[in-house]
Amino acid sequence: MTDPTPEPIKLDCPTCSETIVWSEDYPYRPFCSERCKMIDLGEWASEGHKIPGEPVILDENDQPL
Repeated sequence: MTDPTPEPIKLDCPTCSETIVWSEDYPYRPFCSERCKMIDLGEWASEGHKIPGEPVILDENDQPL
């Protein structure tokens, strides 16, 4: 008796919502392409995406106050 092949994981690209399969065929996963990956990175860099919380204020030695 052989083990059944597991169903591949399918997910939507966080940027454009294209459905992809989690496999080596998509090296930019969870994104569908390098373009979508770079769009997402730009959103983080421009603070379009943020993790909620209180800002951390650092002293001159980069230590939290």
